[in-house]
Amino acid sequence: MILKRVQVKTTQVNLLTNSYVICDEDSKEAMIIDPGGEPEKLAEVLDILGANLKYIFLTHCHADHIGGVAELKRLKGGKILISRADSEGLYNEEVNLAYFINMEKPELEADSRLDDNDLIHIGNIEFKVIATPGHTKGGLCLYSEKEGLVFTGDTMFSGTWGRTDLPTGSFEEIINSITNRLMILPDETIVYPGHGKITMIQDEKNIYLELRGKDF
Repeated sequence: MILKRVQVKTTQVNLLTNSYVICDEDSKEAMIIDPGGEPEKLAEVLDILGANLKYIFLTHCHADHIGGVAELKRLKGGKILISRADSEGLYNEEVNLAYFINMEKPELEADSRLDDNDLIHIGNIEFKVIATPGHTKGGLCLYSEKEGLVFTGDTMFSGTWGRTDLPTGSFEEIINSITNRLMILPDETIVYPGHGKITMIQDEKNIYLELRGKDF
């Protein structure tokens, strides 16, 4: 598997989002996770790899994670995948908050709506969808047991969790999602978040073990 982290800037704001390009070396099938901006940069990575874009996977519907989707799809194709619960946010700026970061209102439609435990295949690489509501009601993480990694979007970062004070967010849900869905992954699992630096499950556990069982 080839994995490239590409930090992209969302239009008109100095906000960097981690986009990820995943490519199966044998089939050259590729998936891009959260193309929040600079679609030409992401397309260039695909060209360098000689890869064909199969999927555009969205961990959630916020504008800084979907800002480059329309142009990337125009340039390289690929099916747009998002959770059933967050699919409305692709075209509803009251949910995706495009206006909040001075971004033009997106007009997107999902090609497939995902549910918990769905499987996605890129060549011979298998990923499992993990529903992790809290940052948004339809937040998703994407886990590969074989590769030992998980993409967490804005559910979990190094040392903290995502905001829950935005539309459809819930502090109780995000803590439950992390403690019950992510902290059960093997300790050595590498965590690739939507912003900031890469971490590991074992390095985040102490934070959530202290919160486990508390009432919110």
